[in-house]
Formats: sequence, C-alpha cells, structure tokens
Amino acid sequence: MEIAQLGEFGLIDRLTKDLPRKNASTVKTAGDDCAVMHYPDREVLVTTDMLMEGIHFDLTYYDMKHLGYKSAMVNISDIFAMNGTPRQMLVSIALSKRFKVEDLDDFYAGLRMACNKWGVDIVGGDTTTSLTGLAISITCIGEAEKDDIVYRNGAKDTDLVCVSGDLGAAYMGLQLLEREKSVYYQQVAEARRKGHGDQLDKMVQFEPDFAGKEYLLQRQMQAEARGDIIALLRAQGIRPTAMMDISDGLSSELLHICTQSGVGCRIYEKQIPIDYQTAVLAEEMNLNVTTCALNGGEDYELLFTVRIGDYEKVKDLEGIRVIGHITKPELGCYLITRGDTELEIKAQGWNPLKEK
Repeated sequence: MEIAQLGEFGLIDRLTKDLPRKNASTVKTAGDDCAVMHYPDREVLVTTDMLMEGIHFDLTYYDMKHLGYKSAMVNISDIFAMNGTPRQMLVSIALSKRFKVEDLDDFYAGLRMACNKWGVDIVGGDTTTSLTGLAISITCIGEAEKDDIVYRNGAKDTDLVCVSGDLGAAYMGLQLLEREKSVYYQQVAEARRKGHGDQLDKMVQFEPDFAGKEYLLQRQMQAEARGDIIALLRAQGIRPTAMMDISDGLSSELLHICTQSGVGCRIYEKQIPIDYQTAVLAEEMNLNVTTCALNGGEDYELLFTVRIGDYEKVKDLEGIRVIGHITKPELGCYLITRGDTELEIKAQGWNPLKEK
C-alpha cells in the first residue's frame, strides 16, 4: 500500500492503535498535541538518538523489523546506563516514497518487540518526508530514585572497572555483512559487464557465507539493552559508582568515565571478554581482536565501576567481568597487554562527526 493512501494521520493511527499502557505514569499517548506523563516523586530520565540511513544502518542487509528493534533498544540502553527504568518512547521517522505501508508495519513490529520486552509504552512521535534516505529519531523517557541514578563522574581511585557480556562481536558482525555485500556487488558488476543487466536475478544467485557466524550477526542486527545486568546488580546490593553503555567502543567510553571523574585507569588485555566467533573472524580478516574489542562499538554492553569492597560480590556474577581498576589521574589511562606492556588508551571508537 502506498503511504499517500493513508496520509499522515491515517498512518499514525495505523501504527499506534491498540498500544496497551504498561505504566501508571502514562496518562495520555498518541492522538493529542503532547503525550502526558505523571511523575510525582521520582527523577525523570530522557535520552534521544538519531539513526541515519547510510551512516548508522544499511538497508542492503537490514530489514525493517530488525531496524525497528535495534532503534528502540539503543535508546532503552541509555536509560539502563543511568541505573534507571525505561517507561515511555517517542518515535519520529522521515522516509521517502520508496517505502510502503507494510515496511512501516514491520518497523513498528520490531519497535513493539523491544518495548514489550522492557515494558515501555510508545506514546507518540512524528512522521515526515525525506529526500535523502530514511531517518529515525527515538526519544526514551525513564525514571529513577534520586539516590539510585549513576552518572559517569563518580569513579574513584581503587574502584574496579567492570563490563558485561563480551566485546567486539557487533563490530565483527558489521565487517562480515560488509564483506558479503562487497562480494555480492562484485558479482552484479561482473554480470552487467557480460551484458546480463536485464537478467541479474537469474545470473546472480548469491548465497552469503554466514555459516558458524550467527552470533556475530545477532550482535550487530539485534542489539540488546542489558536491563538484566541492572537487575542482577540491584539483587546483589551493588550500586555502581560510574556507568555508561558501550555504544562507541570500550576505549572511548572508558576515557569518558575517567575524564569526567578526574581519574586514571589500568585495564588488562587478558581480562577483556571476547567471544570465540569474534576471535576466529578477526583472525580470518587479519584484524587484531583486542583492537576490535576496544574500538569496534555497538556492543551496548555496560561499562561500570564499583567500590573495591564489592569485589567479592561482583567477581563471580554471571555475565560480568572485572577488567581493571581506577587509579589516580596523574597515572593516566593504560592498557596492560598480555606481554605486560603498558599502552596508552586513546579514544579510537566510533565518532560520527570525525573527518574521514
């Protein structure tokens, strides 16, 4: 169905009808000039992200459902990174005429899956036309008790540096997708060179080589916010002293915490959690796996510090690894390699505004 057949308000009604309210703080959802939320005695957390076609995602290999799921999860992750609870979401989309109503149905199906997982209400947003590709803007609203909020500036000397999950897999999943896309376009170019431009579907029977690498694809295309880790820490009575999610790469995020906290750090290469599939593909592509884990980004794991007195509580928790410790600021920020060499940590993760 052409989107023009529905119009803006018809499309909004189609995408937002039958959205159940999961939170008492949700007073009014889509349908008025503003959504209405009520928070009488808690702090309100608000985060927003933009995802641009060609910069943050490639529709050559992203389907709309996975894109909707990831768009929601990366915002939900920001709320968890403040030790908060996500409650509401606003979704704005700019799209061209190449998209059909069914594409938006799939996108919202992905959004709903992510929001349902963490009990988030979709309460409104905006739609408009784009001449330069698909643009997505998500705003997530959460809540937290004032004393529960964890900022980036609370790390202290002797605190332990911890991460959840494993690192580098999302980046290697992207490298895998880009490699197979390149192979596909090479085959298309060869078919056109031979004069088969009008029969490309018959001439190019492409099967991407993803066997044994499914975890890497999942980590790239189906990001997961780590609310389970937040719940685990709360159950153990552990309140991080500083925390953020790893969206731009461990090196960049660690330096954010150290800079804002006015401290240094030491992390240990042998302690950085890396999945087997990540290591295998990095070797296959002649990439340094530690570099991938430090700088790859899009892991959406949690990087946090805890008091050294919490070591016994945190050291054996499933899904959490202690990778180093906080130092005095004059000692700087360094990675200790497997060969006991100190390498200065530099912010080499994802920077969307950096010149090529």
